[in-house]
Amino acid sequence: MQDNIRSKMLEGIADFRMPCYNEIPDVGLFLDQTAKYISGVLAPLDGITVTGSMISNYVKKDLIDNPVKKQYDRDQIAYLIFIAVAKSMLPLESIKTMIDMQKRTYEARTAYEYFCREFENILLFAFGAKDTLEEIGKSNSDQKIMLRNTIIAVVHKIYLDRYIAICRESEATGA
Repeated sequence: MQDNIRSKMLEGIADFRMPCYNEIPDVGLFLDQTAKYISGVLAPLDGITVTGSMISNYVKKDLIDNPVKKQYDRDQIAYLIFIAVAKSMLPLESIKTMIDMQKRTYEARTAYEYFCREFENILLFAFGAKDTLEEIGKSNSDQKIMLRNTIIAVVHKIYLDRYIAICRESEATGA
């Protein structure tokens, strides 16, 4: 049974990759296209999604800039991916504080690339797809420590949610 649970836990996770900054569309996506793109990227993470109304709310709350001609660019989409992931553990006010701190320290591309590498690192380690947790980045700034701890919390929530869902499914089917 444990091998069955382990293999189900790893479905979609072992091969999960965030898009690199340059892989994010920069042609300008409309609201529904942006929501669909981000939800597709995050689909393997079970329940981490974003809707058009959520994105509009993030714009109203100044978490991201207003779209230009109703289109979202690469930086905005990168921020939205981070927000979609972080919102499962943090209130929007805390996410806004983190984004504001990041903007004073790193450009969007640098921050997003670090976030992706660290997220994949922690995700694969927590799910047992790799044996060691890598040290990402050269410094341990307060911003990086806070981001790492946010990612750890999110990944552990994903892990627990998935494990519980698999156990419930096994009980319901008698497997």
